[in-house]
Amino acid sequence: MGETFEALPRAARFDALTFQPRFAYPDMCEVVEVAGLADRSELSGGFARFKDANIPWQVKYDELIVVLEGALAVRTPVGTLEAGPRDTLWLPAGTSVTYVSRDALVFYSLHPASWVREVGA
Repeated sequence: MGETFEALPRAARFDALTFQPRFAYPDMCEVVEVAGLADRSELSGGFARFKDANIPWQVKYDELIVVLEGALAVRTPVGTLEAGPRDTLWLPAGTSVTYVSRDALVFYSLHPASWVREVGA
């Protein structure tokens, strides 16, 4: 019989997390995933830190962002969305965006977690 994998409930202590540079913008954004593909979940989530950020992107997944500290603006084809502490932003898959922030800490959740495999990015 094949080995079965079952993710177990857990707590992720913020002070123990290790942020890593994000893609082609390492000076502007660092992220740390707290749940996702490693858990065999189609839901992914984690934290991102933006610093003097101006990051163009096309969202390849549905994304929910909660601003914890600072402020985040997201330019979209229908206008700029602005959020501060405890505000949320929702971005549907396929949206062209530019993330803009002088200094922000956010929590993000995205679906599907497997978007990298699906689009080959």
